[in-house]
Amino acid sequence: MKTVRLPVPIVVVGNLIAGGAGKTPTVMAVVELLRSRGFTPGVISRGYGRQGDGVVDVSDDADARVVGDEPLLMRLRLRSPVVVGRDRVAAARELLRLHPSTDVIVSDDGLQHLRLPRDAQVLVFDQRGVGNGWLLPAGPLRERLPSSAPANSVVLYNSATPSTPLPGSLATTRLMGAVPLADWWAGIRASPAALEGLQHTPVIAAAGMAHPERFFETLRAAGLTIEPLPLPDHFDFATLPWPASAADVVITEKDAVKLAPTRIGTTRVWVVPLDFRLGAELERELLALLPSPSNRTTHGHPTS
Repeated sequence: MKTVRLPVPIVVVGNLIAGGAGKTPTVMAVVELLRSRGFTPGVISRGYGRQGDGVVDVSDDADARVVGDEPLLMRLRLRSPVVVGRDRVAAARELLRLHPSTDVIVSDDGLQHLRLPRDAQVLVFDQRGVGNGWLLPAGPLRERLPSSAPANSVVLYNSATPSTPLPGSLATTRLMGAVPLADWWAGIRASPAALEGLQHTPVIAAAGMAHPERFFETLRAAGLTIEPLPLPDHFDFATLPWPASAADVVITEKDAVKLAPTRIGTTRVWVVPLDFRLGAELERELLALLPSPSNRTTHGHPTS
């Protein structure tokens, strides 16, 4: 497919394997990196699982059912522009129209969206690597593993060790702490002390994600005694999945965006955000693929 050029650099964060490998936390870490280096980043995403596939600018009070849970989370966490749309090029153009100060766009997924240009790619793998090595539907791969990383690409492993032969960097993940659901919606940061306090009481750990066991293992490593409650990926929380009598429940931020504090009754629901780090070497490699913010006008391509 013909690539459509855009007037700002594009960073695509994607993976070769289907399912959650850690793209969303990688996108957020990339945005925070770019902002710390003087860029004004925006995000585009398909908004998987949402109602409709048109282009929508994500607001702070958006409905996760309309824009998707991960795009809403990114908007609330990053306070950066986020636009969703099945057509990533149309989403990028709308983002630039509505937010003209944006000088770099990070695409949440879109590795196989060939019309979308990219100045840099971050290929994310988790502990599964390439699974059985077969393409969908016989295996988990969207495309075959190349013999070497494609041009302008860096490789990130969201796992304890590299899971493919491609050279890359290891992400580091830790829990930032815990914060009551109502406080999380109010923008209050998670507290390590609150998380430590949960070590002294059994809690239900609910997670609507592709691989909830990863979240459960992180909680256990933090010293919590949990009753795991795995939920389908993008679970909509139309009904509460835990008993009304539950005392304490811990959830991810991805699930928090779909749960209003007025709906939880007497249960104490705690949000446990992740602190996801790319690593200094990958940060250097990624930044080397992009122009400096001061040079973006000479780097830019005319919109076609």
